[in-house]
Order: sequence, then structure tokens, then C-alpha cells
Amino acid sequence: MSVMAALLAGVTFGAGLVISGMTEPGNVIRFLNLAPGWSPALMFVMSSALVTTAVGYRLAGKRLQPMFDEVCHAPTGAVVDQRLTYGSILFGIGWGIAGFCPGPAIVGAFALDERALVFIAAYLAGTAVFELWDRQLKARAAIADG
Repeated sequence: MSVMAALLAGVTFGAGLVISGMTEPGNVIRFLNLAPGWSPALMFVMSSALVTTAVGYRLAGKRLQPMFDEVCHAPTGAVVDQRLTYGSILFGIGWGIAGFCPGPAIVGAFALDERALVFIAAYLAGTAVFELWDRQLKARAAIADG
């Protein structure tokens, strides 16, 4: 049942991205670029997502148990460290350049949008490079600790 709930949530999210126009990179870039032709559409999409999330968390917090799982998997991280900061900066730069983030790119890939497919390939390559780099840093730290 939880797999079906996740699938339904993903399809609903993807449909929302398509309806709002956020699978079109130009719409994102027009929001991020404050030059003439600026579009507030992304601001409205994000605002509605925040309201929906706030209401959802409020309703979920009143339940004794999640509907489709045994326990609630609420976010637990509260530390803002260098990894988070640099990762956020890189994410923002990539988003501004490509006009895609992973969610809209996946929706675009299902529509066989070449830009989305290139983005996903670059995203996966970047993730692989980071994982290799992170493993090397952890291995060096383990050696140094001794």
C-alpha cells in the first residue's frame, strides 16, 4: 500500500509541475533572472507548496500513526554545515543555469525532452563524482584518525 501511495504522490507532484509550467526551464529562468520579462510564476508555485506542506504536516501531526507506514519519517536534520551550504550553492547555480531541478527533469525525461535527459545525465555524473570524492575524504579522515 505504501508503494501505491508513493506512486500516487509522485504522479500528483508531476502533474502539478506540468500544470504550473515548472517543467519548462524557461519559466524557472525567467523567475531567477530579474531582467525585463521577469515572471513571478515560480514564486506562486513555491508559495502554494509551502502552504500545502504546512497544512499537511499539521494534519499528519494529529494522527497517531501514518496512513501508509508504521512510523512517521519526519525530517530530523537541523545542522547547517559546510556540506549543506556548499551543496545548496551548487544546487542553486545548476538550477539557474539549466532551469531544471531533479523533479521537473524526471517529468521532462518521461516526455522525452532532450534538455531534461541531458540534465539527468549531468546530474547522475555529478552525483557519482561527489560520491567518489566523499569516499576519498572519509578514507583519508579514517587513516588520519588511525
